[in-house]
Amino acid sequence: MVSSLKNRLTLKYFFSLFTDENLTKKASLNVLGAMLEYGARMVVGLVINPYMVSGLGDYLYGVLQILGRLTLYMSAASGRPTQALKWIIAQQQSSVDFEKKRRNVGSALIVWSIFVPILSVLGGLLVWFAPAWLNAPKEVVWIVRVSAAIMSIDLILTTLADIPQSTLQGENLSYKRMGPSTLIVLIVGGGFTAIALYFRTGLIGVVAADLAYTLVAGGFFLYLAKKTILWFGIAKPSISEIRSFLRLSWWFLIWRLIDQLMMSSDIIVLGQLVSVASVTTYTLTKYVPETLISLVAIVTTGITPGLGGVIGEGDYKKAGRIRDELMVGTWFIATIVGTTTLLWEQHFIKLWVGQEYYVSNIATLMIIVMVIQFVFIKNDASLIDLSLDLRYKVVVGTVSAILSILFAAVFLWFFKWGIVGLCLGFIAGRIILSLGYPWFNGRLLGMSFVSQLRGIVRPTIVMCLMFGLAVWMGKFWAVNDWINLILAVGFTIVFVAPIAFYAGLSNKQRTNLLERIGMALKLQSTK
Repeated sequence: MVSSLKNRLTLKYFFSLFTDENLTKKASLNVLGAMLEYGARMVVGLVINPYMVSGLGDYLYGVLQILGRLTLYMSAASGRPTQALKWIIAQQQSSVDFEKKRRNVGSALIVWSIFVPILSVLGGLLVWFAPAWLNAPKEVVWIVRVSAAIMSIDLILTTLADIPQSTLQGENLSYKRMGPSTLIVLIVGGGFTAIALYFRTGLIGVVAADLAYTLVAGGFFLYLAKKTILWFGIAKPSISEIRSFLRLSWWFLIWRLIDQLMMSSDIIVLGQLVSVASVTTYTLTKYVPETLISLVAIVTTGITPGLGGVIGEGDYKKAGRIRDELMVGTWFIATIVGTTTLLWEQHFIKLWVGQEYYVSNIATLMIIVMVIQFVFIKNDASLIDLSLDLRYKVVVGTVSAILSILFAAVFLWFFKWGIVGLCLGFIAGRIILSLGYPWFNGRLLGMSFVSQLRGIVRPTIVMCLMFGLAVWMGKFWAVNDWINLILAVGFTIVFVAPIAFYAGLSNKQRTNLLERIGMALKLQSTK
């Protein structure tokens, strides 16, 4: 009897972890669902990338990376209706005006259709000029052009397919995808690419596999939105509503371009000023820190829709407290990942794709610092989105993107500092964002900029010390097989996490972080 009761209580607790009775629990479930999907993408990338490098070769793999970045630049011309839809819905979570929400979905579709011709023209230009930009040999010119055409079509359809997903995110219900979307990534995303590589379809087959994944994923999210959101549908918006939606989309459009300049210009600049083949080495070295540290973006994605409801209700004090906790969690994860990566990255690259694709400890350090800086910037940028006032964000981001490219070009072209110079250039150019965005959010949420600066002193010092020690110790430790590497990474995380937690965070920060974790796990409802 006692054993049976205990089992029932255990099951009750387990299933209660997956209920959504409060904002903290919803955010936790959103994060869990996104982490499962992201983990699947990471597994697919780890397994598939070595085969892509060997199957495509250094040049075509570099072409794939550069075309991907150029296509992302084009995505700014999609009008960004999905971003506008997500944040509008997020602010209207408590509204029962379902007809208005359906008109918002209709506005998103209309804005998408308005920008399709523009995307088509840009795609045509990419198809025509890409071989010249990439100095493609004659025998691969047609491969580059066909691949660019498929990627352009994929981009157009991705924006359309993202409308149901953005609606789920805006309603703070993206966790409903948990499970099936992970299987789609593994089976469809990874499976289609593996088939393309197995049958030696080359670059064209790889990008065609991505297009097939977009179609399958889009159909899944459409089904999920219809099943989960009672009001989901399309209604005809008024002209004034379309104009209002278009104005907001325009700011998201400009920001998307700036965002891609900040995220992807490193590869374009490196490919143009050094070589396309060097892009392969850079992206492989960057893969692990960027993939793992970007886990923080998943947390931000899970939290911000609910935070939109908090800001919409005018509870700025609570929003500021959540923002602080988000930054603390970001620092904690980034410190653990960065330290562990600096210790074992070289050995991972050697086992994964070969020692020749690893650059140096200092270059890896610069890559990690650059990635961490950008993740913090993205956190604050997402909070600015909730204000639906993007002018300051866009203007400051534009200045930063231009400075980043100029600095990187100078360090690469004149000083010949290679990947280290590339990273230093982008770090220097983004300092304006590292200061400007927290200042803006401080004004929005009633937080002193000076107090924000004071709060980062201790964590920054601890992070620098841990990273420096990891670079030094990484020269003396070595592993020669996957089992020992996995054990070494696990031991490092267990050892580093408590040091970072107690040395880098104040008592208040530790308490707040633990309380937030507890709120996500406990049974009773709380806001």
